[in-house]
Amino acid sequence: MNTALPLRDRRVPGLTPALLLLSACLALTCGASAKAGAGGKPASSTVTVTLSEWKVLIAPAKVPPGRVTFEVSNGGTIPHGFEVEGAGLERSTPQIQPGATATFTLDLRAGRYEAYCPIGKGSHRMLGMLSHLAVGRAKPAPAGPATYDEAAERKEREEHGASTGQGEHEMGGMSGDVAGGPRMMQVTGGGPVIQILPGPFPFADSAMAIINSRPPDQQADLAHKAKMGPYSNNVASISGDISLVAIDRGASGDSVSGVAEFIAQDGARWKVVMDRVQTKDIPFNPRFGGVIMGLFYHGASGVHTPLVPTIQSSLALWAFAHLYRNDQLVTDGAMVHVMLLSRTRRTSDWALDCWDCSDRPVEELQLQVTPASGAPAFDAPGGFLFVNWEHSSGLPSSLER
Repeated sequence: MNTALPLRDRRVPGLTPALLLLSACLALTCGASAKAGAGGKPASSTVTVTLSEWKVLIAPAKVPPGRVTFEVSNGGTIPHGFEVEGAGLERSTPQIQPGATATFTLDLRAGRYEAYCPIGKGSHRMLGMLSHLAVGRAKPAPAGPATYDEAAERKEREEHGASTGQGEHEMGGMSGDVAGGPRMMQVTGGGPVIQILPGPFPFADSAMAIINSRPPDQQADLAHKAKMGPYSNNVASISGDISLVAIDRGASGDSVSGVAEFIAQDGARWKVVMDRVQTKDIPFNPRFGGVIMGLFYHGASGVHTPLVPTIQSSLALWAFAHLYRNDQLVTDGAMVHVMLLSRTRRTSDWALDCWDCSDRPVEELQLQVTPASGAPAFDAPGGFLFVNWEHSSGLPSSLER
């Protein structure tokens, strides 16, 4: 009968004491180096994180439990941030400027953690800035299109436009393809109706540096808007109705059908019949076209340019319309922009009263109607039409593919 010997008595000819010690360590999987450092302290790991538009790259993607130091660098062109969430923990860095770095250390127990950019109340994350970190025995994230696809974005810009409303804000959001299927929203205007007339635009004080950095033609345009622009506090109470149905199918195939009728401040009766989406960029002010639901416009948040308020929008669409004035056709190609967004104006005099309006109720419905490029101005103050319904609603629903 064989008798098991204690480990210290197991001898193999030719092994020195040092090799015996090494073999004993290997037999125990050298747990001190994998699970603890000197003095029994938890092991320390370092994870390198690179942020850019629109990716979060982390290496390595799996570490042992214990102290993990994240070395984060922003290789993008706009500010980003980094947040780790999972296993009951949620920690983030301050905003990181382009080219800057940040470092922080967390004690992580076994599990799977999300690693993402929290900027824009989730908009950067929705655009693809999401990765995962596996700690301990947790399985790595499944392979898939978790990061932003540059080729897909180029195609999106060609087919769906590239956006900024008036070219002054950066956007984050989801289209129908990203959300998992086409979506529809029925929008009805309600509450007080106001017409926004040409007048001074109250740019934030921090906007001047941005304006001065623009090309001369854009500087002239912005300087004109500051004195007599379409986002003014020169407003008039009017009457009118609007209802529309918009369908977001992603990068192509969007549709809109709706009518707006109102009596302007000068007594003219206008009718806007929306029946086609607009999907191409316009000169100097590229924008997303078609229908997009669930947008966060950075505006004055400091992430992009401080020229317009920061808002949350449940619907944004760009369309062509038949435009009538006093029952006479003005054009079949008027350019229309509609947004159902968080409130930007105070109820006493309808003046703009916030630079970060993203936490306000989404109830302000904006209708902007402008001539097509090269077309004559409308017979209206400033040559454009800008009407708000201040207590509006949108009823969303999903569609079968």
